[in-house]
Amino acid sequence: MVFMATQNPRKPPEPLVNPPAGNDDSVVLERRTQRTQPPQMFQVVLLNDDFTPMEFVVHVIQEFFSKDRETATQIMLKIHLEGKGICGVYSRDVASTKVDQVLQAARAAGHPLQCLSEPVE
Repeated sequence: MVFMATQNPRKPPEPLVNPPAGNDDSVVLERRTQRTQPPQMFQVVLLNDDFTPMEFVVHVIQEFFSKDRETATQIMLKIHLEGKGICGVYSRDVASTKVDQVLQAARAAGHPLQCLSEPVE
């Protein structure tokens, strides 16, 4: 089915007020560049307990935070000696996912390991 226009298009109406020619009273807005803030970062922290084996903590750090064995061992010792240790710094969603993964792995293995994320100051 083909539709055809029955009338020719009309010319748009003329503006009621013509802009003044050569008058410098007009205002020109300049475009301002907007700076967006980078997303707030969160650190994933493992907490010390007396029941989770050190080897399991090292395995979790290697598995979920992509650390080599030496770095994972250093983080584990920091957790053991100071009560908590930072495993990584991520955006909010990634940090939340890492916490969930660690808690799931700990529960599946039967360990009471605690993990949380907190904003970086």
